[in-house]
Amino acid sequence: MRILHTSDWHIGRSFHGHATLDALGGVLEVLVGQVREHEVDVVVVAGDVFDSAAPAAACYGVLTGALAALSDAGATVVVTSGNHDSSARLGFQSSLLRQGIHVVTDPLTTGTPVTVDDEHGPVHFYGIPFLEPALVRHLWPDAEIRSQRLAIEYAMGLVRVDAARRGGRSVAIAHCFAAGVDATPGVEREIRQGSLDVVPLAAFDGPDYVALGHIHGRQRLSDRVRYAGAPLHYSFGEGDKPRGSWLIDLDADGLAAVEWLDLPVPRRLMTIRGSLDELLGDERFAEATDAWVCAQYTDATPQLDPMRRLQARFPHCATVMHTPEGLRGDDGLTYSRRVRQARSDAELVDAFLVHVREGEGASERESEVIRDVIDERTLAEARA
Repeated sequence: MRILHTSDWHIGRSFHGHATLDALGGVLEVLVGQVREHEVDVVVVAGDVFDSAAPAAACYGVLTGALAALSDAGATVVVTSGNHDSSARLGFQSSLLRQGIHVVTDPLTTGTPVTVDDEHGPVHFYGIPFLEPALVRHLWPDAEIRSQRLAIEYAMGLVRVDAARRGGRSVAIAHCFAAGVDATPGVEREIRQGSLDVVPLAAFDGPDYVALGHIHGRQRLSDRVRYAGAPLHYSFGEGDKPRGSWLIDLDADGLAAVEWLDLPVPRRLMTIRGSLDELLGDERFAEATDAWVCAQYTDATPQLDPMRRLQARFPHCATVMHTPEGLRGDDGLTYSRRVRQARSDAELVDAFLVHVREGEGASERESEVIRDVIDERTLAEARA
């Protein structure tokens, strides 16, 4: 049996205020083509299908179109909910979907598989929707579910019991933060509390393959436990991470092979750094013209209207950061103490500039202007 493992579509997510629906739709079309080309039997989507609990109407069109296309390509589809999804909204139409498309959002179905047969017999797909401990502990009153870790461990216990009873091969699908992953700061919404909600790798013992979601970059925790990551880049911190999915082959004995299938990047992400004049004119930044750009300008002082000026050269400049270099070292003085120590009006202005510029005082040219202004004011007051 051939399985495609994808996750974290985040339909409806924006990228620095820019819509991503069209880009995602194009990438999912390529994914459907890969399913057809590689004769995939089952597609697994491991959570965070939508980006929010209340997606816009257009998001449903992208989802239903993708699911229908995957089905038309000949694949059975198994979708689970993630921490971004609303189980109710994602699963409300599950009973109306065409045969071969399964949306798993009910925690009480944990341990009840979607079974697909091949020439070697059955393969049981155990979908585990995102388990928020506070919301699911009442469903299993005899279990101690105080954290993500305990919730996943309990759910996997149900999976192992059922799989042993049924026999055959099995695949588990979950959405969580597993121990040993390399996350992208600020991208994956936190679903941990301290170390309690980090799920140990041993929790996933049993199935022939475990398809995980939540981490946006591909991760191999073991040969049989992996994250596929998101099909689009949703942060500049992800810019160097490939986009794609895992292609898994099961034979009669279980896991036989795993291959990575790349997905196209509609627009590459680049972070460029230099003074504003360098960013606007230096040819070494020419390759960023058609990319999504995070511009970090290093001028000592904030510059006038940097976004508008940068977008004239980089039409897809998405964010601008002022990251000055060569700032004056911290002298340990508070602003009020600097003010008290100022011996002249010029030093008082310089103390203010050091405070608002986070350590950078007046430049030589600025000091000349400040002295000229103070001298003119002093002369004007003397004539009054």
